[in-house]
Amino acid sequence: MVTKFLHVRYRVTDLERTVNFYKNVLGLVETRRQKSPRGSELVFLKAPQGGELLEICHYPGSGPVIVGPDLTHIAFAVEDLEKFAKHAAAQGHPLSDGPTTTSTGSVIAFLDAPEGYEVELIQEKK
Repeated sequence: MVTKFLHVRYRVTDLERTVNFYKNVLGLVETRRQKSPRGSELVFLKAPQGGELLEICHYPGSGPVIVGPDLTHIAFAVEDLEKFAKHAAAQGHPLSDGPTTTSTGSVIAFLDAPEGYEVELIQEKK
């Protein structure tokens, strides 16, 4: 049996553009960079208060990256969704959907990361 969740990987075409998005727009912290045995360039990031990692992978040998609509998303907690939305829009990344209040009272919204991956933002009910 598994003991804990460690990371999720997204493969991308433009490594630096994607890493800059996660660092500068979302505020993730880069924990390490490395090359895999097969030659992939890997960058690991985490949320300031989280333990799980997001692995960004650049491996041209796998062909073009094509992210289909509604294929996957990663979700992050935010304390103030309105404030975050203004920050993201000022950096050229406006919300793509929402904000929407859920049946539990949380407020959710989405924005698109480079390469077409979707990011969900959740402000929990106060």
